[in-house]
Amino acid sequence: MKLQIAHSPDADDIFMYYAIKFGWVDTKEYQFENRALDIETLNTEAIRGTYDVTAISFGMYPLIKDEYALLRTAVSFGEGYGPKLIRRKEKQLKPNFRVALSGKHTTNAMLLRIYYPKARPIYMNFMEIERAVINGDVDAGVLIHESILDFDSSLEVEKEIWEIWRELTEEELPLPLGGMALRRSLPLHRAIEIEEILTEGVKVANDRKAELSKKLEDENLVRIGDKMLERYLNMYASSDSIELSVPQLKALDTLYSIGFEHGLWDSPLITEAYLIPKEYQSLRNG
Repeated sequence: MKLQIAHSPDADDIFMYYAIKFGWVDTKEYQFENRALDIETLNTEAIRGTYDVTAISFGMYPLIKDEYALLRTAVSFGEGYGPKLIRRKEKQLKPNFRVALSGKHTTNAMLLRIYYPKARPIYMNFMEIERAVINGDVDAGVLIHESILDFDSSLEVEKEIWEIWRELTEEELPLPLGGMALRRSLPLHRAIEIEEILTEGVKVANDRKAELSKKLEDENLVRIGDKMLERYLNMYASSDSIELSVPQLKALDTLYSIGFEHGLWDSPLITEAYLIPKEYQSLRNG
């Protein structure tokens, strides 16, 4: 059975999927065809229902909840870190500042629009944001992915999205960033098997982290390398990415509650209700 899997070309997504791509995981009768796309394209294509399995921003999941189930694996959260709102060092931001964002549907865009309701978003590819701020095309921009680790010395952080998250929640919860979703039209027993394969892929990647990281670098599959790659993967593709934990589930529930309170969707979500019901497999085989 052929399946289309879409993910970003960023180091964390590549790392969490490529143990499968390299044949290190038993994929049973499934043949995975992967596509690497930027996060906003992934979000837009998820709304269109393009791919069987796709990486998404957690902040847009309520828009696709009826068509896609949320997977427990390949998740990225921030623990005291995350995307950064940056500006030129001499720049003072007004309430209606122009801000470059990597997409309308990203989690960081959701939180920033809530926190800065008068800000004027300008959407562009995340790799163009740093240059747009340096050139003065925008007043500020939100850096994501690997760009948070190293940016131009003329820039400084105005606000961490992590700080916004903490202020909105008033709790010690990890910052939800991205995960994966699976098309609900797939038969349930297959959905369970696919989630198990993807989970094993993330587990194997972490078990063989040094080996996999070197292979990704040697084959030029990631944009960063060496210590920076190690640092980045420890942030966004660690053992905490293998399967949703209780604190992570609570963080997602909180994210969706905040979105509901600010009128972004018509009802709050309890994340557990939108996961694949794994107990079906034992009932089916019982």
